[in-house]
Amino acid sequence: MKVLIVDDDALIRDGLKVLLEMEKDFTVIGVAENGREALKACEKEQPDVILMDVRMPVMDGVRATELIKASYEQVKILILTTFKDDEYIEQAVKNGAEGYILKSQSLDSIVDSLRVVHEGNTVFEKEVTATLHAILKGDKRKDPASFQITEREFNILKLIADGLSNKEIAEQLYLSQGTVRNYISTLLLKLELRDRTQLAVFYMKNFGQ
Repeated sequence: MKVLIVDDDALIRDGLKVLLEMEKDFTVIGVAENGREALKACEKEQPDVILMDVRMPVMDGVRATELIKASYEQVKILILTTFKDDEYIEQAVKNGAEGYILKSQSLDSIVDSLRVVHEGNTVFEKEVTATLHAILKGDKRKDPASFQITEREFNILKLIADGLSNKEIAEQLYLSQGTVRNYISTLLLKLELRDRTQLAVFYMKNFGQ
């Protein structure tokens, strides 16, 4: 996994680099101190996952996420910040970030989150998930049938929003992973969405409690 670390704090940036390079499946391909440098690094290095701070000079992590996703959709972005700021959380997710976690988490948790995101899943720290539900839920829960969503598709949509991987969903619903992938493809097509992050946001906005 090729990782790019973006943080304006040199101590955090370099410390994360040293710690992540101790993991056998990680290669830190570079570091950047703001969003503009991150965008340039994407052009040169093509990282798999970006560990992105939010509040940075020149270009913040939210704007950088938007620009990187527009040009490099395959790059996964995990927001890592000290701030649980509702506005930043909402905009970062809308811009396509696959995860949003706080720096107060342990290194093991950060490493696990990077792996989860790299595998194509979403990850949101519990405090952030609660905030997302509060921000994105509609004034009234909508009927899945109004979106032509079947009961099985709705169950899978909910589990995606809960952060479960395809394997975990398959085990919980007693389905094959291939069947789960087919359901997800159908949901993306039916709802005209791009990826599972948008599916999670869709669930929170329309059905979250």
